Amino acid sequence: MSYSPATVQHRLRHWLLNALTFGLCYFTANMLAQEQGVVRHAALAFEAGVPFLQWMIVPYLSSGLFFCVTFFLVSSQDQLRLLSQRLLLATIIAAFIFVLYPLQFSWPRPAISSAWCAYLYDFLAQVDKPYNQLPSLHVAYCLLFWSALRQHVRSVTLHIALTAWLLLTAVSTLFTYQHHLLDVLGGGLLGLFCLVFITPKRTEPHVAFYYLIFASMFFIIGVIAARSWLALYLACSLLLVSLAYYRNDAHFLHKNQGQYPWWIWLLYAPYLLGYQLTWLAVVWRERHKPVIIKLTEQLWVGRRLSSREAKQLPQDCSIIDLANELSETPTLRKHAYKHFPLLDLTKPGKPVSNEILLYMRQEIDSGKTVYLHCAMGYSRCILLAKLYMSQGTNSKS
Repeated sequence: MSYSPATVQHRLRHWLLNALTFGLCYFTANMLAQEQGVVRHAALAFEAGVPFLQWMIVPYLSSGLFFCVTFFLVSSQDQLRLLSQRLLLATIIAAFIFVLYPLQFSWPRPAISSAWCAYLYDFLAQVDKPYNQLPSLHVAYCLLFWSALRQHVRSVTLHIALTAWLLLTAVSTLFTYQHHLLDVLGGGLLGLFCLVFITPKRTEPHVAFYYLIFASMFFIIGVIAARSWLALYLACSLLLVSLAYYRNDAHFLHKNQGQYPWWIWLLYAPYLLGYQLTWLAVVWRERHKPVIIKLTEQLWVGRRLSSREAKQLPQDCSIIDLANELSETPTLRKHAYKHFPLLDLTKPGKPVSNEILLYMRQEIDSGKTVYLHCAMGYSRCILLAKLYMSQGTNSKS
């Protein structure tokens, strides 16, 4: 999977997530600093002599172009994941620093003599304010863009040109009077941290990371900016989900006989309701498709069924529920029912896989039809069914 090519859908999804995260967090931090009337800065004494070079606005604004095109220039899914997660991490860390310790650029920009430069600086003034200083996201992004693109540039000349331009883009933050030297150094350290922290060749989605990102967004925008108790609840709930995925704790929802205790609903309602809504959307989208796939006479797979759909199952059918995040349909609980909690989007370990396969074998050998299902019927049940059938093939050979 690490070397699977990235599709347009993958690229758009990662770009949209990054654009949304940057847009909401960055501009929220800017707005808060402006409302607070922040005047402190991180300028060093000698920086008063740094010249203003108005033409540097061109490389400075080119960062926005890199933000868009880099997602479509990397080749594999792993390279796309690296770029996306590193940018997300840089954005979230910087946004937390911006809202906790806001700074302002310390002196006004001189008059612009060039008409086209004046137009570009006016545009910059409309979309950005002189806050969000330390660390410089511009500099951090440049380092991350360079890391993502350098391996795709075969020509030595183009490699030098790419490096020189991104270096110029980073340095332009000083000569356009957007950042001070400490901001630039802070941005470089932030970029290096993201490069080291997010590692290559991960073979499955880093689910804990994404829940942490969303929890952070709710905290920055909803808690710090809007002072919302609901946002605090959402952030804490998503943070607990992130922690469960980080620990690979498939039992964190304490699902018993297909249902959750009341206190689990209290802690994880956003997570559970989100999956319930997703399941309803899948049911509607695939309403004209068969809901059950009969792999063999005794092994059927699919998604969680509605009560009406469950009537298609044999009376003596054995239900194996792999969905950790959806309560089981009451009709299915009336069958011989067994729940094996598996985390979504995460490959199950060998011990639990063997336990499930053994139970499947026992039920099928006893003459029962097994309905093996996860939440949406896309991954977990298909994976276990393939493992079961490959075992059968190997035993015959």
